[in-house]
Amino acid sequence: MQSKLDLDAGLVGSCREVAAEIARDVEERTAGRTTVSVERTVARLLGVDGVDDLDVPLPNVLVDRVQEHGGLGRGLAYWLGNAIIATGAEPLEIAKVVGAGELDLCALPTADDEQIRQTIRRHAAAALEKIRGTRAERSAFRASLDGDRDGDGSRRAKTPEIYVLTATGNVYEDVAHAEAVAENGGDIVAVIRSTAQSLLDYVPYGPTTEGFGGTFATQANFAVMREALDRWSRANGRYVKLSSFCSGLCMPEIAAMGAIEGLDNMVNDALYGILYRDINQRRTLIDQRFSRMINGYFGVVINTGEDNYLRTADAVAAAPSVVASQLINYFIARDCGLRPEQIAVGNAFEIHPDVTNGLLYEWAQAQLTRELFPDCPVKYMPPTVHMNGNPLRTHAVDTLFNLVTVATKQGIQTIGVPTEGIFTPHIHDRVHGLENTRYVGNFARDLGDDIEFRPGGIVRTRAAAVLADAHQMLLEIAEMGLFGAIEKGYFGNVSRHPGQGRGVEGIVEHEAGYQNPFMELMKETSHA
Repeated sequence: MQSKLDLDAGLVGSCREVAAEIARDVEERTAGRTTVSVERTVARLLGVDGVDDLDVPLPNVLVDRVQEHGGLGRGLAYWLGNAIIATGAEPLEIAKVVGAGELDLCALPTADDEQIRQTIRRHAAAALEKIRGTRAERSAFRASLDGDRDGDGSRRAKTPEIYVLTATGNVYEDVAHAEAVAENGGDIVAVIRSTAQSLLDYVPYGPTTEGFGGTFATQANFAVMREALDRWSRANGRYVKLSSFCSGLCMPEIAAMGAIEGLDNMVNDALYGILYRDINQRRTLIDQRFSRMINGYFGVVINTGEDNYLRTADAVAAAPSVVASQLINYFIARDCGLRPEQIAVGNAFEIHPDVTNGLLYEWAQAQLTRELFPDCPVKYMPPTVHMNGNPLRTHAVDTLFNLVTVATKQGIQTIGVPTEGIFTPHIHDRVHGLENTRYVGNFARDLGDDIEFRPGGIVRTRAAAVLADAHQMLLEIAEMGLFGAIEKGYFGNVSRHPGQGRGVEGIVEHEAGYQNPFMELMKETSHA
C-alpha cells in the first residue's frame, strides 16, 4: 500500500517492536494459570452440552465438581480423560452421570498420567477434526455462491463489508431483522448480546425470546441465526456472514460455540470487559488467549474494541491511545495464532461534530489506521456518542462517516442509523442506514485513489502527531506493563486495579501435570 501520509518508517517500526514486547509481557504475566471458563471450554469442545435437572449447564457442573475437590489445577481434561479410561464412556455421557449425582470424577481410581494424556488427546484431536470438517463444508458453500464474484465471474474482495447490528431480544425476531438486512445489501449480521450477559459466569442454554438490549448468546441461538442466513444465502446466491460477541466471563466458551455453529466474525477484546464491566484483568486476559486461539484455529475474524475508548474519553485527545491499543491488540492476537487478515482492529468516527476541521482529523485517524495495518480488515464504527436525538443531524454525520470509510478503504463498516441516540433502531431505521451507506459507497467509490494529502497540511500533520504520541505511550506502557497502564487510566480514562474485578475467584494456578490438549494441538498447527 502506497502511503498517503508519509509516515516515519522508523517510528512505525519502533511502535511495532514495543507493542510486541508488551504483548509478550502480557503472556508471561498470565502464564501458568487457567480459569473456570477455559476449563468449561474444554468440556464444550469435547462435546459436552445441555443442562442438569436444575438447568445448570453441564460444563459448569463438571468444572464446579472438580473445583470443589481442589482438582482444577490439573485441568478438567485430566479428570475427563481418567473417567473415559475408567468407564469407557464418552465425555457427554460422563457429564450427564455427574450431573445426576451418580459419579464423582475425583473419586475414581487414577490411571497413569501418560495414559490419561494420550486418551484425552485422541478425543480432543477427533473433536477438532469434526469441527474443522463442518467449517470446510461452510467454506465450500460460501465459495459456491455467485455473490462473491464480479459480473465477469472473477473473484472480488468486497470492501468494505457492511456490518449491521440487530438487537431485539428475541432470536426469532432477530431472524426477521437479519433477513431484511440481507435483502438490503448487508454483508455481516451481528446479534448484540443481552445487556450484562458478559457478567454471567455461565452460558444460558437453548433458544431465547427475552433479552435486554439484545439477545442472549447461546449455542441454540447461534444455530437458529446461522440456519436462517444460510437459507437466505442459498436462495439469493450471496453468502451473508454471522457475527456475535465472545467477551466477558465466558469468552472462550462463546468462541467455541461460534466455531461449532459456523460463525464468521466475533467481537473479541478483553479490554472492553476490564474497563466497562470491571472484569478482573488477569482473568479475562487468560480467557482471551484461549478464545483467540480458537478463533484463529477455525478461521474466524475477530473485531477488537478500541472504538469504545472514545465513548468515555474525548476522541481528539484519546486518539493516540486508540493507536497504541490497536498495536498491542494486534500482537496479542498474532501470539494466539491469528493471521493478519483475521484481525479487524477497531476504530471509530467519534469526534464532536462542532469541532472545526473535525472531518480532517477523522480522515487522518482512519488513514493512519489503514496504513499501520495494511493486511488487516479494520472495523470502522459510526458516530454514537454525540448523537443528540436529532435524526437529521445523525444522518448527515453518518454520511460523512460513510465518505471517510470509502475514501480510506476500511475493511468492515458498521452502518450508522438515523435514530441512534433515541432508541434501539427499528428495522426500517437500519434500512435507511443501509441506503445511505450504499449511496455514498457507489457515488464516491474511487475517491481514495484520487486523493493525496499535501505536506504540512492538516491530515498529514495530525496523523504524524498521533503516531508520535502513540509511540510515547507505548514506551510508557512497556515500562509499567499493560496492567499498570490500565490502572493508571491510559485507555478510555477508566482505571481498574489488577488485583480486583469480577471473576477473579475463577483463576486457578496450574499444578504439575496440568493438561489442556486443545491448546497443545492448536499450537502445533498454528498458521501464525
